[in-house]
Amino acid sequence: MSPFEIVAVLLAGVAAGTINTVVGSGTLITFPTLLAFGVPPVTANVSNTIGLVPGSISGAVGYRRELEGQRSRVLRLSVASLLGGTAGAVLLLVLPAGAFEAIVPVLIVLGLVLVVFQSRISAWVARQHEATGGLPHHGTWWVWPAVFVTGVYGGYFGAAQGVLLMAVMGIGIAETLQRLNAVKNVLAAIVNAVAGLIFAVVADVDWWVVLLIGIGSVIGGQLGATVGRRLPGTVLRVVIVLVGLVALAVFLLT
Repeated sequence: MSPFEIVAVLLAGVAAGTINTVVGSGTLITFPTLLAFGVPPVTANVSNTIGLVPGSISGAVGYRRELEGQRSRVLRLSVASLLGGTAGAVLLLVLPAGAFEAIVPVLIVLGLVLVVFQSRISAWVARQHEATGGLPHHGTWWVWPAVFVTGVYGGYFGAAQGVLLMAVMGIGIAETLQRLNAVKNVLAAIVNAVAGLIFAVVADVDWWVVLLIGIGSVIGGQLGATVGRRLPGTVLRVVIVLVGLVALAVFLLT
């Protein structure tokens, strides 16, 4: 990799780590960056997933105060994320590369739609909290399977996994959004870790990419946990949407 590419991938990792901690769509930054530098789609996806594991852990540590009193909830939902992330990683490996290349634009569009409408989703989640007080500590019955499905999606690709988790938990669990965001960071870390472990053993991994994204995402995870919540959500959404559109253009023109 050239010095320019090294710096670009490192900075993309910082941005992804920050955004994943605060919003949950960092893959829409790192993935198209890797594609722009000629990394094959599947290799870019698996290397990106492994590289973002340290950042996910960093973000979870940064939110440790919001995790207090949620041990049983986190443990229960972690099982769903572990199983879902495993299933998603296996799907990525067993499906032909052509299928992945056909599905990625759809996944990016889905991620962009979720990001664009995130403020409306958050407002709706807040109204649900007001209207459905007294939910069980672990949430309604469908929260666990919904977290599992989100884990499958995260293990397969991962863009906007955090937004999906926040929508699921925000509707089904009576808790503040900041505390749910702390849980989201733990669950995303589990999905990335189990998928990354599988990819490291059997997939084609670019370890230089993993190292650069890993270092950047750790820094970004701490930034997201400390100052990310003060950044205007609109600015983050605009950046993610623009990068996502670049990714779509790359897929459609190559």
